[in-house]
Amino acid sequence: MLGMVLAAGAGRRLRPYTDTLPKALVPVDGDTTIMDISLRNLAAVDLRDVVVVVGYAAQAVHERKAELERRHGVRLTLVHNDKAEEWNNAYSLWCAREYFAEGVLLVNGDTVHPVSVEEALLQAPETTDLLLAVDDVKTLGEEEMKVTLSPEGYLRRITKLMDPAEAHGEYIGATLIRPGAAERLADALRATFERDPQLYYEDGYAEMVARGERIAVASIGKVEWVEVDNHDDLARAREIACRY
Repeated sequence: MLGMVLAAGAGRRLRPYTDTLPKALVPVDGDTTIMDISLRNLAAVDLRDVVVVVGYAAQAVHERKAELERRHGVRLTLVHNDKAEEWNNAYSLWCAREYFAEGVLLVNGDTVHPVSVEEALLQAPETTDLLLAVDDVKTLGEEEMKVTLSPEGYLRRITKLMDPAEAHGEYIGATLIRPGAAERLADALRATFERDPQLYYEDGYAEMVARGERIAVASIGKVEWVEVDNHDDLARAREIACRY
């Protein structure tokens, strides 16, 4: 199984930090970046071959590749998203489709969370080919990627465009992709960005559900984590990253 980090986004709301850096390389604890935390977590669960999807300011990742590998004891394969500044991340994840068949633990490159999230995914029962990490504890707002579940506990809906009161919880940007899902996920992602290049890869998951797929969720419990979209999120990330 491989680790995978989506780190192609521009992160415009984090300027000036992201004038020359992708969001994943913004520091959150001294010189420790969001990507450092992602790679540290993956290495801690013995996923040391890691695919990183790069795009915006990709050269900054290339320049730090050797140091990131040395620091975390990992081997990085960089996959380039040629439309990172034009299209959303359904296409970004599709760019790495050739690796799905090896099994992948995917993490968003803008999420600061402890390794317990990766552990929750890897320790969950193997009931489906896709398993999503969900926070079912926090109070939800409009911006979160919210989910609802079927009576059997499988994914029913995943979207930001949902009344928070209807949601079971929030998808936190971490997915276990088992090898059996490879072709079906790649096809659903392609259908998604061909329908609208601005859609999220989570819309690809919704496409799979619409096709009759079962997608499971794993609760992460009460965990301090944050998706870093803006300066307030970054301040929160700096509060909690030093405690991991």
